Amino acid sequence: MAQKFAKGRWVKDGFLDNRVAGRVVGRINFAAIGPVEFFLRGDFTGEIHGCLITFRNPDFVDDDLAAQVLGAMEIPQTGNVSLMSFDPHPNLAPHPYFEWFSEREDHYRIELSDGAARIADPDEERILSPDIAAITERLVSHNRVRLS
Repeated sequence: MAQKFAKGRWVKDGFLDNRVAGRVVGRINFAAIGPVEFFLRGDFTGEIHGCLITFRNPDFVDDDLAAQVLGAMEIPQTGNVSLMSFDPHPNLAPHPYFEWFSEREDHYRIELSDGAARIADPDEERILSPDIAAITERLVSHNRVRLS
């Protein structure tokens, strides 16, 4: 079963960058455990393909159960994108949807409410670029991350 982060409530905010084809790099802040860096193989789909996105969850809740459930989560998160889109399914209303598999094959899925995420503007890209470069430098040398 996929970890859905309490239906998205345990996801506070973050950014994910797919401006380099074949990889998604970023950071997501979770309840109880704080910021987690990401370096995933794959790409966004749809209108966000090749973009940097930012998000802030208006439904965020930091509760005690989050620490128990998220305590075993791999940090950093490396693995493969399954589906990341703002419009993941033709029979559902559009909404931010991020799904991936970790190196241990743990399955994660985050669904946020419509409007909780957006494509970054040029100023945000400029501000986040040093963080993205630092995450990339740290995790590309991580022994489990391969660019192939």
